[in-house]
Amino acid sequence: MARLVNPFPFQLVTQDAVAWLATLPAESIDLVITDPAYESLEKHRAVGTTTRLKHSKASSNDWFAIFPNARFGELVREVFRVLKDDSHFYLLCDAETMFVAKPEAERAGFRFWKPLVWDKCTIGMGYHYRARYEFILFFEKGKRRLNDLGVADIISVPRIRGGYPAEKPPEVADVLIRQSTATGDLVADPFMGSGSVGVAAARLGRRFAGNDLNPEAVRIAAHRLREFGGVSAPPDALGVPSEQPDLLDSIAPPRT
Repeated sequence: MARLVNPFPFQLVTQDAVAWLATLPAESIDLVITDPAYESLEKHRAVGTTTRLKHSKASSNDWFAIFPNARFGELVREVFRVLKDDSHFYLLCDAETMFVAKPEAERAGFRFWKPLVWDKCTIGMGYHYRARYEFILFFEKGKRRLNDLGVADIISVPRIRGGYPAEKPPEVADVLIRQSTATGDLVADPFMGSGSVGVAAARLGRRFAGNDLNPEAVRIAAHRLREFGGVSAPPDALGVPSEQPDLLDSIAPPRT
């Protein structure tokens, strides 16, 4: 069985997501959880419903590059290749993107089980029936039993306010990692943002491989993960992030 050769438990990279996945050995990852900046977000931003996620007087957070729908095929093919047999893949997205991603993942070889729901507990932006949830598409490569068959398909965790753009609470990934991995397994996120999936993996004793196009995101993720052990990352990501100190206050992992 292929395995990433890395002396550090956490490996972070700044690269195009698909290009990064292409560098990984086949069948080297135990679980993929990811949340691309899907194309429909750009549509909402164009009509003013996601203005807080771009650079403005009210926010110092620059918006990230959109991952186009046309690239989902190549993305899920690479995810399928790098995942070990009998493993799971979770993709966070909205209802519009689900109809793009699901058939592409099935064509790549995944079995689609169902959409899980992340209930954010409060409503978000929008005009018509403002959303308080996101979908988590649950795919399987081969056959793997969930660790706990008593877990519901709705994960209720309050959204993060004032953090990195579209930041997900680590507690969401915590549920998925507990369900689909064992201690010491390798979890990957090709669109890691500020590293919430990595934080959840670290807390649970899993290894983590993450990637993001935004160097500032990689710096924040490296900063978050250093307290859990060694981090392999681009040299400019290993220092304490100097920008957006409000983000650092909001992402500091709670101490136990």
